[in-house]
Amino acid sequence: MTATATRPQFGAPARTIREVDYGFFGPDSPTWKVWTAPTAVIGFQRSVVLEHFDPALTAAVADVEGIYKDPTGRLDHTFAYFLIAAVADSRMAIEASEHLMAVHAQARGIQPITGKRYSANNPASQLWIHVTGWHSVLKCYEVYGPGPLTPEEERRYWAECVIAAELQTCKPADVPSSRAEVREYFAAVRPTLCTSERAHRGMHYLLHTPRDRGFKLWAGSRLVAPAAIATLPGWMRSTGGFDQPALVDAAYRLPMRAAIKVLGNERAKLAVLGSFLGPMTARLYREHLAAGVPQHPVTVTPQQARARYGRAARGKASAG
Repeated sequence: MTATATRPQFGAPARTIREVDYGFFGPDSPTWKVWTAPTAVIGFQRSVVLEHFDPALTAAVADVEGIYKDPTGRLDHTFAYFLIAAVADSRMAIEASEHLMAVHAQARGIQPITGKRYSANNPASQLWIHVTGWHSVLKCYEVYGPGPLTPEEERRYWAECVIAAELQTCKPADVPSSRAEVREYFAAVRPTLCTSERAHRGMHYLLHTPRDRGFKLWAGSRLVAPAAIATLPGWMRSTGGFDQPALVDAAYRLPMRAAIKVLGNERAKLAVLGSFLGPMTARLYREHLAAGVPQHPVTVTPQQARARYGRAARGKASAG
């Protein structure tokens, strides 16, 4: 997601992550497995850096400046949204989605590169965020975690990626539904991507956050960055200006895999989430671990959830 001028509050303060149902995917889903693995932290850093290849998103981030004023807050709230979409109940997911779209609606202006108008809610920009997020988290799960999903799990993962895209402004027909379609998508959008002084500033800020933004984030970003960069194709690394020697790629893999195994301990994982990403993400993950069986132990579709818990449904309930 783009940086925001206000901090979103996902759901009522008294609510926990999973009360009314299992959300859109459920406990046996590959989405739950991949998005709650410790490798998701690496994948998340990878994806927020790649956002800056979209000139409209770079303009939105630069205009709001939230990334530079409060990088911890931006990372925390962005990852919290993805975690909610993946494992929260449908009520919290719909409320989070509607809030985020309302905040994004304020992020609009003129791109300095093309002179065209931009909006953070533009379907093409939202699709870039969505695909790079889901692809990055899976890629890092494969490289540093348990390895590739089974063919059936991967098929289901990309089907679930399409479902999650319904929470944003993406056009459903444009959302890739397989690894092959993801490759086709990257090939198709590559000519539209670019970098600029603003983009470089944003990417390098997230990869190597300055120490004056807090020791934990400074240290964490430098620990994770080489692992994230090692999973990127050469053209992204050279275009972004953050390439590194192949020796670093190779040297980093085994130590990172060992560190990920240590983070299989939930207490250690919570400590990392709280230090590197922030208190909201850590709280939501803690609630995810502690959540019991919801009121309705079923999964639903985004359409069903929107009809029950969306802004229109809430308006009717308050009017009645």
